[in-house]
Amino acid sequence: MRASAGRVSRPLRSLLVVWLLALGGCAGGQPESEVVTLVFKYARILGRADPLPALLRSFEAAHPGVRVKGEALPWTSDDQHQFYVINLEGRSPGFDVMMLDCIWVPEFARAGWLTDLTTHLRPDELAPHFPSAVAAATYGGRVWALPWIMNVGLLYYRADLLAKHGLRPPETYEELVDQVRRIRLAERDPALDGYLWQGKQYEGLVVNVLEALWANGARLLAEDGSVFPEPARAADALRFLRGLIETGVSPAWTTAADEELSRRAFGDGHAIFLRNWPYAMELFETADSAVRGKVAVVSLPGRARGERGVGSTGGAHLGVSRRSRHPELAVALARHLASEPAQRAIALGAALSPTRQALYHDPELVRANPEMPRLHAFALAGRPRPVTPYYLLISSTVQPEFSAALVGVKPPERAIADARARLSYFLGAIR
Repeated sequence: MRASAGRVSRPLRSLLVVWLLALGGCAGGQPESEVVTLVFKYARILGRADPLPALLRSFEAAHPGVRVKGEALPWTSDDQHQFYVINLEGRSPGFDVMMLDCIWVPEFARAGWLTDLTTHLRPDELAPHFPSAVAAATYGGRVWALPWIMNVGLLYYRADLLAKHGLRPPETYEELVDQVRRIRLAERDPALDGYLWQGKQYEGLVVNVLEALWANGARLLAEDGSVFPEPARAADALRFLRGLIETGVSPAWTTAADEELSRRAFGDGHAIFLRNWPYAMELFETADSAVRGKVAVVSLPGRARGERGVGSTGGAHLGVSRRSRHPELAVALARHLASEPAQRAIALGAALSPTRQALYHDPELVRANPEMPRLHAFALAGRPRPVTPYYLLISSTVQPEFSAALVGVKPPERAIADARARLSYFLGAIR
């Protein structure tokens, strides 16, 4: 039966109600097709808990209609760099915000892969951060990334073993070697290694060698652009590192060691000293740690000739891809993650150190980690790796030479001479 002109049949009336409800729901929210998705690429977070999911959800709550996908990258910085270069060189818009090793910022900025953040920032917005972190975020007088995580090389030591044998933390590497020999002789433990550090052929090796160079009064790159301006001292530093392995102060597997391999060995109670980053501090104090309550930290040693030891600074910055389809929102996400509340949450929940200096004296953070004020002093005294858009070229050129010296394939003098010749040629051709 056909319905009369002034009435609607029950089935049609039900469909009309459903349609109106759906229309009302769309008016009150946002269709799935209109939801903006931002992709954040970052390195895997270590620590008690990963605070990033909660930080990403809080950004979504403040920006209705925006969804943020956090996608973790491989652990090593070399693998992360390769991923970024392949995708950015290929003009991929597959991600919006990137966690970058601070040494990559000049390279990525020069390549045109990053959004210039200068005009997005207030004049004093970067003032709370470490000056070295701000400098690493700047290239050509412009700001290309936001400081996020601070790193500095540190010397971890077994405080219980040093106290047991009446020793103070070493101020020179010569003292460290002597203490290793004395403690191992007294402990009679063949499984106890002396000094662990990162000797694998990757970026971590360059950092360790740079710290050895600085402790010996040598440099890789001078202010005038000259390479290894103190070649004899540079070779002596390499010879010293090789000697640590030859004499057994450092185990033979040091030439295959990265941060995590050396950190786990020390954390299992199998070493006296360790060079590593601040992230390891919290991991040594977990409930199941074999060295809980037995570890302390101090600045890296110098050499007996009078040079002070200094740790390399590092860390991570937040960059916005120039290919992002939503640059304003991507910048807002980076600023959200670099904010004081976010950095406090990261410092509390993860084994990472903030770039905002005031947080190192924050009562809540100091209660959670009493070493925070000292860590602030270590970071202020740290020294950056060469800040240049050609850093990757420098690092990839010296890595095989440093490695060849450590494994005994090439004399240290020859390794420095070869690296110096190649770098001088490459840099001269570029400039």
